[in-house]
Amino acid sequence: MSSIEPIPVDSVIEARWVVPVEPHGVVLERQAVVVDGGRVRELLDIAAAQRRYAPRAVRVLDEHVLIPGLVNAHTHNPMTLMRGIADDLPLMTWLREHIWPAEARAMSAEFVHDGVELAIAEMLRGGTTCCNENYFFPDAQAATYRRHGFRALVGLPVIEFPSAWARTREEYFDKALAVHDEYRGDGLIGTAFAPHAPYTVGNESFERVRMLSDQLDVPVHVHVHETAQEVEDSRREHGVRPLARLQGLGLVNDHLIAVHMTQLDEHEIRLCAEAGVSVVHCPESNLKLASGFCPSEALRRAGVNVALGTDGCASNNDLDMFGEMRTAALLAKGVSGDASAFDAAFALRAATLNAAKALGWGERIGSIEPGKAADLAAVRLDALELLPVFNVISQLVYAGGRQHVSDVWIAGVPKLVDGALVDMDPAALRAKAREWGERLRG
Repeated sequence: MSSIEPIPVDSVIEARWVVPVEPHGVVLERQAVVVDGGRVRELLDIAAAQRRYAPRAVRVLDEHVLIPGLVNAHTHNPMTLMRGIADDLPLMTWLREHIWPAEARAMSAEFVHDGVELAIAEMLRGGTTCCNENYFFPDAQAATYRRHGFRALVGLPVIEFPSAWARTREEYFDKALAVHDEYRGDGLIGTAFAPHAPYTVGNESFERVRMLSDQLDVPVHVHVHETAQEVEDSRREHGVRPLARLQGLGLVNDHLIAVHMTQLDEHEIRLCAEAGVSVVHCPESNLKLASGFCPSEALRRAGVNVALGTDGCASNNDLDMFGEMRTAALLAKGVSGDASAFDAAFALRAATLNAAKALGWGERIGSIEPGKAADLAAVRLDALELLPVFNVISQLVYAGGRQHVSDVWIAGVPKLVDGALVDMDPAALRAKAREWGERLRG
């Protein structure tokens, strides 16, 4: 017998398969993930883990694949309370005639808190452990995410019209900096500047965003080239396409998280690759709003960091990252005419490590590696509709769904166990959602 005493650790998760994402496309069988202090300590064979460690808790997942928690790289999560409020409309009609008026009636810290809580529950049930948020009342967002132990990069909104959050340009920036200072160094919550879009933000504001982004080393999260009309309007009003305008203002760099990007030419794709821009592809929202097709495969081949996001529930209408992976993979094949485009392993990477990199958190989350946060999701692969299993990653992307997620951890803390939410009350969430439905309907 060995004289070496087993090492005490917080927990060990034993899984039939583990897809660490890094190395790319690798599937490991009968592996254990050792978790201690909220981080992955080691990934090793189950038998070796049983000899080496003395965990305080063990989770055995005999029919599951363990993956990094999914990272939703573009969301407007308070808008879960507007799910289905105005469907089957083009973007600007949808925004100007329905969404913005509804927001004017409902916008408050209470609305944001309740919408974020509903979104957290939906995301956890779908294996998502982190999101890149873009909405008003970032203070209420951050406090709600923090209270529920959910990881989030919270956008600090900048827009050229008054809202319930801020009335003037100065107030938007003053409040943004106050929220940034409050969560500086927080283990779960980060901040990014979130100027809404080139058509709602002026040059002076963009220049200040660029200066503060450089000074504070935080990302800039913005909708760009979402529609052909946006591009035409920019050419008429500014003499250049939106991305060129942002480049002239110094914003096209490795801090830029450019969302949608459905209208790109070859020069712009090369520019993004050379500048280190991250592009967030939201295929289902773009399809539903008929905004166009992001050239995701051309971006990938050019070396651009391509991530996936759902957009908000008012335009998607869900926060289902499994659906987004599948749609992104299928759409890229149709758009490029190449059946090998945006393959399953890349789709999973775009929803995990690439999304983490877009947020500036690639060294912290997005893959199952020693030293990274133990943000994990387990997916059962023994459902009738998932058998037999030939290729685990393909099964996740092309056949699996959020309904097959069984367990979720954030920083090693269980958030979903056997499909049941931990420390969240579904009945209370339902009641609040229905109440907001009546208030918005009225």
